[in-house]
Amino acid sequence: MAKEKSMVKEVAKRIKSIGLSVFTVAIVACAVWLGVSIGRVGEHRRMLVLMEQQRKNSSANEIDIKEYAREIAALESYMAGDDKMMQTIAALRNYYVDTIKLEDIYEKAIPALLSELDPHSEYIPAKVFSEVNESLEGEFDGIGIVFNASTDTITVLSVIPKGPSSEAGVRPGDRIVKIDGRVVAGKKIPQDSMVRLMRGKRGTHVKLGVKRASLDELVNIEVTRAPIEIHSIETAFMLDSDAKIGFVRLSQFSRTSHKEMLAAVAKLRNEGMRALILDLRGNGGGFLDQAILIANEFLPGDRLIVYTEDRFGEQIREYSRGNGSSTDLEIAVLVDETSASSSEILAGAIQDNDRGIVLGRRTFGKGLVQSQIPFTDGSAIRLTVARYYTPSGRSIQRPYTNGDEMSYHMDIIDRYNRKEFFTADSIHFDENQKFKTLGGRTVYGGGGIMPDIFIPLDTLGTNNYYRKVWDSNVLYRYTMEFSDRNRAKMDAVRTLSELDALLSEGDLLADFVAYAERNGVTTDEVELGEAKDVILAQLRAYIGRNALHDEAGFYYNIYPIDNTMQRAVKELRDKIRKTSKRR
Repeated sequence: MAKEKSMVKEVAKRIKSIGLSVFTVAIVACAVWLGVSIGRVGEHRRMLVLMEQQRKNSSANEIDIKEYAREIAALESYMAGDDKMMQTIAALRNYYVDTIKLEDIYEKAIPALLSELDPHSEYIPAKVFSEVNESLEGEFDGIGIVFNASTDTITVLSVIPKGPSSEAGVRPGDRIVKIDGRVVAGKKIPQDSMVRLMRGKRGTHVKLGVKRASLDELVNIEVTRAPIEIHSIETAFMLDSDAKIGFVRLSQFSRTSHKEMLAAVAKLRNEGMRALILDLRGNGGGFLDQAILIANEFLPGDRLIVYTEDRFGEQIREYSRGNGSSTDLEIAVLVDETSASSSEILAGAIQDNDRGIVLGRRTFGKGLVQSQIPFTDGSAIRLTVARYYTPSGRSIQRPYTNGDEMSYHMDIIDRYNRKEFFTADSIHFDENQKFKTLGGRTVYGGGGIMPDIFIPLDTLGTNNYYRKVWDSNVLYRYTMEFSDRNRAKMDAVRTLSELDALLSEGDLLADFVAYAERNGVTTDEVELGEAKDVILAQLRAYIGRNALHDEAGFYYNIYPIDNTMQRAVKELRDKIRKTSKRR
């Protein structure tokens, strides 16, 4: 092999001597390498760097010819059959005693291979690929309803305006009993199976048998499936009208998130917004470019947003462009232990640039970059190719052991058991992972984003009585019954003030307690007194979710018991007051 390496090196030098640049040699080598071994992302990235160097007229001597001589030699070795995995596959294909379908073996072997790596490198089979990606792509083909099946019956919570179900006559409160003649109510069919029955290719038809409270017989409705937009922003509304504090709930980073964010901010600015609460709790991430674009809206020019670094030490740095639309807004970002990846990038950019405040609990700690490599059968692998770093230089990724995915995902449970959700004193930082923000504040790396203001998990009011009405689903069933009884009034609700008026017409809590009694939950007056604020807020929130077409009705009514939202409002009120005094 040493002889072959020497020969390759000599050939490369001779090519250079007759006038071809090392760049040309490198590109040829990399092209062949990629053609033979798909997925060698590192080589592909280096090829792009070389192309950039050539574009900038860098000297050919800056490119290490020895490195590419080694790559060419390695390619020869690969093609000569030194790869044990390829030898095994060839032996199976050519010599195994029985006829086998290697594709079926690959479906088990590839996940097993990737399971020996980090916890986020994964294989996506072709049959689930579209499901995995559709929420991030921004649309799917379906009938355009929001539903719940917690009572073993599909109950339509809302109908997307101007969507296929709306056009066909499906209404909020309808119970879907049959789909294409098949009874689905009361059959304990998993919710994902119900979803598959209703979805299908755009232009195809599905027949629904619908039960309405006002009718004894089923109503038959045929719906033509069509593209349905998936919104990553669940709601945007003015949370505090007096202080002009807006609230935006971003559930994931899809392809349309930045566009949605611009529209949400514009809407709230028209209502006089001076400060914004951006809720990233439960947001598991998504497209990195969308997080960067959103961060750019809040940062002044030439501020580092994030950088990535691969195993070769190559960095890609992303800076704000100075054209942000919201650099004048005060901002508070809400996070928790399920905020991950792109959520952590955005929160870290705001925190490290001292642009706003981050409130909540320590985030998940996912700082690995995956590149999606597709296969011809529709499957793909997501392979970790780099790490994220915040502007201060700290790694978001929490520790892990290759091949031990179970311990990695159990870390959330361990945090809970260590009381980390309840007290900041339970969180211990590595002093070697100390970094400074742009303004000189100390922040720590080593896993996730620690918020500027820690808000513990609130369990006040979750006593035995509350657990009975919650675990038995009595609380949720009551909200559905209330919505049915008041369907005409619910459908007429257009604003939060109208929703307030509807929910204040009677004694909602007393009506619920009586309902719970009828459904087997005995009232304990002492425990009811302790839990009433939580119960009433949740009753109003779930009813509110049925009344409006977005989640404004839910978050507006859950606000009185949400300590993180309340603290964010307090902090922003103080900032607005200080800013007003300076003016």
